[in-house]
Amino acid sequence: QVQLAESGGGLVQAGGSLRLSCAASGRTFGNVMGWFRQTPGKEREFVAAVTWNGLTTVYADSMKGRFTISRGNAKNTVYLQMNSLKPEDTAVYYCAADTTITRAPLWHYWGQGTQVTVSS
Repeated sequence: QVQLAESGGGLVQAGGSLRLSCAASGRTFGNVMGWFRQTPGKEREFVAAVTWNGLTTVYADSMKGRFTISRGNAKNTVYLQMNSLKPEDTAVYYCAADTTITRAPLWHYWGQGTQVTVSS
């Protein structure tokens, strides 16, 4: 079992930045970790993912260049640095973990989510 806990969401003005954190506990060795986001009435959307060693990252095209995913030295924490935020980035952001990266919201483990609101 893997438990995930997100933090760092909040309210920010357009053009601003936020950094989300996700702390994993339990059987975390070897897991890839990622971020998804969801707005009401829409499917959960892939944002970014990173491999266990932090060397390989994958991004959704719309976030590439604005968002950066990284892994902490202890490997059980993942960060999402979000810059140049837009109102359309407003969503609940979810941390996820699994053994392989997929852009589909089919990952095995999920956090509870953290709200990010970008005001115009």
